[in-house]
Amino acid sequence: MQLCEQYRPHCWGEVIGQSKALRSIDLLRRRGLTGRAIWISGKSGTGKTTTARLLAEEVCGGPECWLWGDAQEIDAKGLTLADLVGTKDSLGLLAEINHLGIGPNHCRVVILNEADCLAEGVIKALRTLLERPLDPIPQHVLWIFTTTREGEAELPDSDFRQLIGRCSKVPLNTQGLARIFAERAREIATIEGLNGKPLPAYVNLLNDCKGSLREALQRIEGGEMLGP
Repeated sequence: MQLCEQYRPHCWGEVIGQSKALRSIDLLRRRGLTGRAIWISGKSGTGKTTTARLLAEEVCGGPECWLWGDAQEIDAKGLTLADLVGTKDSLGLLAEINHLGIGPNHCRVVILNEADCLAEGVIKALRTLLERPLDPIPQHVLWIFTTTREGEAELPDSDFRQLIGRCSKVPLNTQGLARIFAERAREIATIEGLNGKPLPAYVNLLNDCKGSLREALQRIEGGEMLGP
């Protein structure tokens, strides 16, 4: 298993550098995390997928949600309109998640990674779903979109901007993470016997990786921090 997966946070207390985003999630939690869509944005390697997966596990009732099938993680680029709405021969994702989950909370979560790559027809269908006042998202369902696009101005067209306008936004912090991530990277490198350099070298590594802890751990795994 790669270091970035082995040391991915397994609970909210292990998430670092994202206190503001966690406060935003706590505010949403008070009103209920389901029956809504959440838009998580941030640079690569700052914790979008981790945040989405932790939300899915919390909503569904545990990490077993992936085995139960109550949580699904989908590459948005590969999602077609037929996958979403179905065909005459098969149910689509929208119909499938209307059924209650089998876990203790009976909830369903769909994570669409790299949501900025959604096809035009899919965007329109999802926008329509989020706009329906008389037939809203079922209260047992949570949609999560993740993207490296940091603001609405970076999104491709008006349909997309209308889609994000119907979501609860959780932007991840992308500033001042180098030292925080460097300390964590050095801690992991020490545990794994891959540390041979002082902390400033890890800060330089994180800066070189543009703040991506995942990329930094991949380079550490390759022996980059073993020393001269």
